[in-house]
Amino acid sequence: MRKGRFAAACLAAAFGVLVATGTANAGNGGIAPLRPQVSKPVAFDISPPLRAMAAIAPDRGAGVVTSRPERGTGPVGNHKYTRDGALRPGGALAPNAMPSPLFSFEGPNQEDNFRTQGRRVNPPDPVGDVGMHHYVAMDNLTFAIYSKTGAVLYGPAAIGSLWQNFPVTDCAGGNGDPIVVFDEISNRWILTQFTSQGPDEFWNCVAVSTTDDPLGSYARYAFSTGEWFPDYPKYGLMPEALYITTREFGPLDTDYRIGIYAIDRHALVEAQPDPSVVAFYLTDGIDPLYRLGDGLLPADLDGKRHPPPHSPEYFAGTMDDGAFYGAPRDAINWYGANVDFSHPDDSTFGLIAELPTAPFDSIYPCAPGARDCLPQPGITDPNQYLDILSYRQRPTYRLQYRNFRTHESLVTTQSVEARPSQAGMRWYEIRNPQDPVIHQQGTYAPNDGVHRWMGSVASDRKGNIALGYSVVNGTSVFPGIRYAGRLAGDPLGELSQGEAVLQNGSGVQRTVNSRWGDYTSLNVDPKDDCTFYYINEYYTAASEQTSLAGWLTRIGAFRFPGCR
Repeated sequence: MRKGRFAAACLAAAFGVLVATGTANAGNGGIAPLRPQVSKPVAFDISPPLRAMAAIAPDRGAGVVTSRPERGTGPVGNHKYTRDGALRPGGALAPNAMPSPLFSFEGPNQEDNFRTQGRRVNPPDPVGDVGMHHYVAMDNLTFAIYSKTGAVLYGPAAIGSLWQNFPVTDCAGGNGDPIVVFDEISNRWILTQFTSQGPDEFWNCVAVSTTDDPLGSYARYAFSTGEWFPDYPKYGLMPEALYITTREFGPLDTDYRIGIYAIDRHALVEAQPDPSVVAFYLTDGIDPLYRLGDGLLPADLDGKRHPPPHSPEYFAGTMDDGAFYGAPRDAINWYGANVDFSHPDDSTFGLIAELPTAPFDSIYPCAPGARDCLPQPGITDPNQYLDILSYRQRPTYRLQYRNFRTHESLVTTQSVEARPSQAGMRWYEIRNPQDPVIHQQGTYAPNDGVHRWMGSVASDRKGNIALGYSVVNGTSVFPGIRYAGRLAGDPLGELSQGEAVLQNGSGVQRTVNSRWGDYTSLNVDPKDDCTFYYINEYYTAASEQTSLAGWLTRIGAFRFPGCR
């Protein structure tokens, strides 16, 4: 894919010069009815058992840090700070009642990339999920399988190891933007990545385990997005479908759209060769550009209680009236999809509601570049500050769904400028999703000079909420990992249980590409529906010496004492 094409596409998206492909309907919140597009996978097979597959030989390229191909940053620049409307007065750290980690263990790291692929990449995109007996972690560009307490059972190996001898050879390449989903309905593992080689065709590569054993065989699929590069794919699993959302760049410099894909989950877990795919595409003119932003998140089911019959799938985006897409207010954009695989042409997608939020500020004063945002101890070159990624008009992974019988609840989060030049985490709980309301929202940013960003949020079966995130400051807090939380009965909008440390850092990132994240993942153990597992990146003094971006990942578990 040509570098110039992506740069131009991002500027086009930022300034709203996209070609309209539909007619806006002001009476329907600005969105016209979308016509579903129906397709099948372009390739399918059943792999040998993973335990019998050797890791693919490394492609010994230059041993340098390369950026992953997430496209563009938009014109962010300096700006006037907007007061955060969900930041609690005072801002002191709450009494530390958060439970300490039950255990933690090392995940894949940067040197695994160099060992298995002959190159180093940044950012890592650390992600994982927990199943009944295993934890599976992925990053750019490796994956590993562990026992639930951290014993290494496979890897770390190149992601392409899972895709060797697959008909679409691009799936075995060093691509990335991975996502791990454990389907607790059918006890199946879903491991994914996009392809980035192009230029004529791109794919979402989806591997579904044929049993509950992640070391066994996989049904492997390639779903084509044509000439559109499916950047930043995010996945959500519901009883009827596996959903994918992407922000896509096409063959022309001005091509930009949001892709929404629903794949028949029953066919996937039964390893059928031709599961139906129903797709919708949002572009400027179909929906206002400020609602498209930089993508949507699909709801992802946790817990044994499914949504009520005939419920749509839900999608969330956010918009900031101080950002560059022209949003009229700070809000959550709430969409729904009704997908009918028996009659796919009858499937629908549309805006359910625009939910005004307490004011927030997503445009952080980064300089000299748009990614040079958060200082690190001992670093005097602002080109080596860390990327906050808050300027992306979208919440960060996941949008977790739970049905508590008395109510449905979805939680998600995003990074913001909580105080002038201090990053914090804005989080939301949305209830009654077919006629949604923001039940609570808060910005977590104790007034201690520490930046908190790149978070992921989830709730357990009791309704307790936890939030994991990165931390750093410019003096004494090296890039590390912490988490905070609240009990179900705590005051609304507050993470009243305080904060705990999952992993302190002791080193810094020195690459001038500044990339961090781009996402992390907080998940809940389906066996007890209480134990949180979190994966994120950090640095040590030793890892700092291995390369300019010698990141490590850490996986840890914790549980609120009242949940058993």
